[in-house]
Amino acid sequence: MPASKRRIPVSQPGMADPHQLFDDTSSAQSQGYGAQRGPGSLGYPAAAASPQAAFLADPVSNMAMAYGSSLAAQGKELVDKNIDRFIPVTKLKYYFAVDTLYVGKKLGLLFFPYLHQDWEVQYQQDTPVAPRFDINAPDLYIPAMAFITYVLVAGLALGTQDRFSPDLLGLQASSALAWLTLEVLAILLGLYLVTVNTDLTTIDLVAFLGYKYVGMIGGVLTGLLFGKTGYHLVLGWCCVSIFVFMIRTLRLKILAEAAAEGVPVRGARNQLRMYLTMAVAAAQPLLMYWLTFHLVR
Repeated sequence: MPASKRRIPVSQPGMADPHQLFDDTSSAQSQGYGAQRGPGSLGYPAAAASPQAAFLADPVSNMAMAYGSSLAAQGKELVDKNIDRFIPVTKLKYYFAVDTLYVGKKLGLLFFPYLHQDWEVQYQQDTPVAPRFDINAPDLYIPAMAFITYVLVAGLALGTQDRFSPDLLGLQASSALAWLTLEVLAILLGLYLVTVNTDLTTIDLVAFLGYKYVGMIGGVLTGLLFGKTGYHLVLGWCCVSIFVFMIRTLRLKILAEAAAEGVPVRGARNQLRMYLTMAVAAAQPLLMYWLTFHLVR
């Protein structure tokens, strides 16, 4: 008798297996995830582009950024030109090109100018060499430091006499600056009136006139240590030294130009130039005493 065959029901598409306890949802989920995948992605939804990236990708924004950069560069160039026009930064760098050896030699020259022989400023291709290579070249480092030190020493002197006050110290500093400004203006006016064609610049004048603060510091410090006698001795020496220094320095700047122009040595115009040189040199000791005598008692 033939074995009975049992018919296995075939599940229809979309119909669940009668013998399966749970529905298989893996295929649906895989289809769902597969639908969310983009080309070249790792199975995660593509992130939305940021506003910054969208702005940079815009050609109009790129043109605006390039135009803005060019405007900024032009503005910087214009500012640099105007600053160099009114404040010669390049020239100021020359006057601060010093080193320790130059400062030591220059201070020695200011206190002992009597033995120095060569007062000519050295040039290299029509340009004066930096001060650190020429002791005769003017600089602004020593005058600037000397002025600051003079103000500090004045405050010390006033403090030892119980007369210190910020207002009085400010008055001392402003008075020194005012006298320096008047000196420069008076010399420029004198050079104009006597028609001197010289290579002296305003910065050169400030440098030469600022060297007197070195002697003023020495006089006040000596007065604080040894009283009026020491003050007068040291300040008198410094006054004579700065007078000799200014005469020997300025005569090469003012009188040498007259000789180069063919002006007679005993001519009237040359005599005026000599008087101007003497007046500038003689004004230094007077101002040194005027700005320091009240600091020593």
